[in-house]
Amino acid sequence: MITGAVIDRTFKSNERLEPADLETKQMQYLYPEGEAFVFMDTSTYEQVHLQVDQLGENRFYLTDSMMVEVLFYDGRAIGVTPPIFVELKVVQTEPGFKGDTSSNATKPAKLESGLETNVPLFVNEGEYLKIDTRTGAYVERVKK
Repeated sequence: MITGAVIDRTFKSNERLEPADLETKQMQYLYPEGEAFVFMDTSTYEQVHLQVDQLGENRFYLTDSMMVEVLFYDGRAIGVTPPIFVELKVVQTEPGFKGDTSSNATKPAKLESGLETNVPLFVNEGEYLKIDTRTGAYVERVKK
């Protein structure tokens, strides 16, 4: 569970496995600290640090004060599940083109979290987008 390694084993029909000691907690993302990300349990104010390799691609969906589910194995934090949809600001993309709103053409865009995704041609810098955290795909523009 901790390393994410896959083990290939054959079990007999009468063998039993002990269930893993897994627990999830709702925690608030606070800030990045070097190569770690800091999360806080809002009921106990206990803070947990997770490394970049523990978060994987989920690190691109974290925004300040966001509530996430943190997975614990034997009392040790091992991963994070962000909400299904997040709103992120476009910080870099080519200028939008008027009249290209109905085609399926896309262009690359870099979002405030460092995530790069393809967006429709009409999306401009400074706009907020709804992103699906399961796929990293653009869903829609958000008015802010």
